[in-house]
Amino acid sequence: MIRFIARRLLLTVPVLAGVATLVFSLIHLVPGDPVEAMLGESAPREDAANLRRQLGLDRPLYVQYAAFIRGAVTGDLGRSLRTGQSVAAAIAERMPATIELAFAAMLFAVVVAVPLGVAAAAGGGTAVDHAATALALVGISVPGFWLGPILALVFAVELGWLPVSGRGTLAHLVLPAMTLGAPLAAVLTRMTRASLLGELREVYVLAARGRGVSHARAVLRHAFRNSLVPLVTIVGLQFGAVLTGAVITETIFAWPGVGRLLIQSITFRDYPLVQGCILLIAIAYVSVNLVTDLVYGFLDPRIRFE
Repeated sequence: MIRFIARRLLLTVPVLAGVATLVFSLIHLVPGDPVEAMLGESAPREDAANLRRQLGLDRPLYVQYAAFIRGAVTGDLGRSLRTGQSVAAAIAERMPATIELAFAAMLFAVVVAVPLGVAAAAGGGTAVDHAATALALVGISVPGFWLGPILALVFAVELGWLPVSGRGTLAHLVLPAMTLGAPLAAVLTRMTRASLLGELREVYVLAARGRGVSHARAVLRHAFRNSLVPLVTIVGLQFGAVLTGAVITETIFAWPGVGRLLIQSITFRDYPLVQGCILLIAIAYVSVNLVTDLVYGFLDPRIRFE
């Protein structure tokens, strides 16, 4: 097990290095000048040159890249070009909101998807199965940037049941969590159904039914437990997807998380803050995948010995 963990940890090093390089390259390929965004197009050339020199933007790209990598390794991601605040501090302020939204979305997805998937598998070919499959297809097909405004119009504007934006109470969390969790619920429903149907065809389930075990007991007591291994993997991988999908959801509902901070930073061409936000999201995604891989290897010994 130790060799398996060490091998997986070593494989993440080149991935993170590639992510850091890609983040730096893409940010500097985006059109626009942060100095011009800060001073305006009519600013004197001398003032623009002085500010560019103060911010270090007059240095060659390879020098800026080396400084960025050194800072990323040591945890010093620089300072915001717009506010002068430490990038690490700015992200740390917003990270709790993003984590809160991600866990709420995952909880919503699991609570909705698992019962639907179990019901669909247990009643294979029935109206329940068809209805659950149709709901899953709708959930996968509807994009978050469309679902979010629709939920806001219905539950916040028309019915007045929930607040449309901001963070503070559980009511503020409902609409963003539903928007972010709906596509994940659709994926998990289909995966729960497929995994459970596969287990229901296994010999041990058929033997249990032959001994007189009821259909519900065979599904819940025997098959469902063994169908959890692939579901754990999917939940872990989808949690990483939640962090990236939160960018759109946080923007729609003015949720004060890292995703909204990223959009604001892109608007102002704040290179250090954009790089820090994207790098953090990428590291979180890779870390979640790593933990999921390790858990999967722990649950299934065959993975460790491949």
